[in-house]
Amino acid sequence: MTAADRYPSYAGILLMMTATLRILDLAAAAPASHGEDLVLLLSEANELYQQGLQLLLREVTARVDGLATAALVSATETAGMPCDASQDRDEVILLLAPAEWERTPAAMAYVEMAEAAARPGVCLIPQE
Repeated sequence: MTAADRYPSYAGILLMMTATLRILDLAAAAPASHGEDLVLLLSEANELYQQGLQLLLREVTARVDGLATAALVSATETAGMPCDASQDRDEVILLLAPAEWERTPAAMAYVEMAEAAARPGVCLIPQE
């Protein structure tokens, strides 16, 4: 039995750390990249960003299991995401997880990378 089997969140933490390190590497390489190379770096970082967000969503969902919806609403508001008691539990969790994710080094590095790439007009959304 491995540590990941004994501690299910261990695998998620390891994946998150690996993704974070890779995003930081990509962000460090981005300033020296241009054109299609920068789009490829940004694309890989975006994929890792999305994976990290999904991992954190699963972690938050497990962590708040059993917590009253009112407490979730309060935690979400404290995290800076507006919500109200009329939202169901899943909606509140969908607000809380991104609020937590945005404060991680991986998310901050990705956002900075994407903003820097956008200044000269590089983005993942095709221009029409």
